[in-house]
Amino acid sequence: MLWLLLLPLPLRAFAALDKTFGVSPDLVAKYVPSKSNMWTCLDGSKEIPWDFVNDDSCDCSDGSDEPGTGACPNQSFYCQNKGHIGSFIPSSRVKDGLCEPTCCDGSDERPGVCKNVCKQVGEAYKKKFDEEIKLRKTGSKIRSTYIAFAHKEKKRLEEVIESSGAEIIIQEKELERVRAIAERTEALSAAALEMKQQSPLYNSLLIHSNALKSLQMEHQKHLKREKELSTILDSLRTGYNPNYQDMAVLEAVRGWEEIAGLPHINDVGKDSVTDEEAGVDESSGDLQVAKPAVEEEESEFWTAEELENDLDDLLKTDYVSLLLEHDDYAQAPAEGSVLFDLASYLPDSIAPQYEEFKETFVSWLVGLGIIKGESPSSTDTSRSRQALSDAEVHLRDLKKEKEQAENDLKEMFNVHGYGAEGEWKKLDGTCLRTDVGDYTYEVCLFGEAKQIPKKGGTTFSLGKFSSWNDSPDVKPGDEEYYRKQVYKRGTRCWNGPERNVVLLLSCGTDNVLDSVVELEKCEYQFSGTTPALCLPLNGSEGKGKKKSKDEL
Repeated sequence: MLWLLLLPLPLRAFAALDKTFGVSPDLVAKYVPSKSNMWTCLDGSKEIPWDFVNDDSCDCSDGSDEPGTGACPNQSFYCQNKGHIGSFIPSSRVKDGLCEPTCCDGSDERPGVCKNVCKQVGEAYKKKFDEEIKLRKTGSKIRSTYIAFAHKEKKRLEEVIESSGAEIIIQEKELERVRAIAERTEALSAAALEMKQQSPLYNSLLIHSNALKSLQMEHQKHLKREKELSTILDSLRTGYNPNYQDMAVLEAVRGWEEIAGLPHINDVGKDSVTDEEAGVDESSGDLQVAKPAVEEEESEFWTAEELENDLDDLLKTDYVSLLLEHDDYAQAPAEGSVLFDLASYLPDSIAPQYEEFKETFVSWLVGLGIIKGESPSSTDTSRSRQALSDAEVHLRDLKKEKEQAENDLKEMFNVHGYGAEGEWKKLDGTCLRTDVGDYTYEVCLFGEAKQIPKKGGTTFSLGKFSSWNDSPDVKPGDEEYYRKQVYKRGTRCWNGPERNVVLLLSCGTDNVLDSVVELEKCEYQFSGTTPALCLPLNGSEGKGKKKSKDEL
């Protein structure tokens, strides 16, 4: 029975611990006694007998004399984990009766308490490690093509900037020449033009133009208000409780469904409801509101699409040029006039003499008041004004092209833009999608995130690209900086805040959106992968892999 009395005794009662037990490899060399069998604490504050090291009694103020017992607070114990990778645990967890997962060799507890599972853990780690290395190798090759694309794009933009700059200089000179001609021409015809602008036709055109602009403004106001009302009613339709029996809400929902051509919300998803009945156009996914048939006599009227796309161009019409062109048309000789068409029947040898005679004869008729003479500069004025307008537009386009190229080049290798190596430029505008429940979620990188209903309804903006990782403790340009994109100022939720998205990215061989989670109301977290985050292996990582193989 004597052995029962010995059970509570600590381990040192049977055998002294190795003095380097719990010491990390980089400090083992410092755990050597002096010739007088003394040892100095690592902080140099005290010298103690060598026997005091790992004796389960804290003697040094820095706790360095008890690396393997846990006797000193706030210390770390090193698990050797032979067959795997060594790791540290807090000294307070040594010999606490619990097997630490990071200490797979069980050295943190007394012998026999924890099994040594480092072989199994090491094999699993090696398999996972090899898969990650393979993934990074493949992903980094794709990433290198992104970087190559950025350098080609840089070269192209530099060429655009250079060529645009040269063209701008030439075009500015050409614009000055054309403007001088236009000013001289308009000075000659200013009085005649002022006279023409007094015509009832011109004044009527201006009145019609102003009326159209006013109608367009009112039309756009109504469209904006209609869209806002549609959003409110869609939210009401999908969010109200049909069992609440609020007849006013039910009547409003029923009325909206009838106007919009939608099935009742409780019937959505049933087999009997088709896409056509639900008001969904398969090609666009947009809600199609029932429209009355267009009568034949109304076919000449403009459609809503034409009002949206073509009315601006109509309102930009140069009425002065139109007036001058009309004047030229009105003064043109009638088709088949013998006087003006006779030249086509004459031999080429006498055609010049005929033209000279015709000009003299016509000037006589004009002088006698028999026919009305053409304003000598109306045609020239119209042409010179058009030439000036074309020259101004061309110069403006050149400057805009150069400015855009300069801005793109500035962002190309900017750590706040497309990355220090330009690896993200290739993905600008790339859209990633995934289906979750009744919605398709989409994010176009550096663009906009959206929530698209599968069964018809309103598509909501979840925010537009705002910045990379905005955490204050993350440095721009670091790998962690590019692991998060922030999209803000999306469509406002019903009685709630604006929708926002945080996109978390990791290394992968494909650009994929894996998951979508609404962490709280109107706050979404997207997760995905991209080769742009697969950094190439450096030398130390290569050595680390070789070392792991040797250990295993």
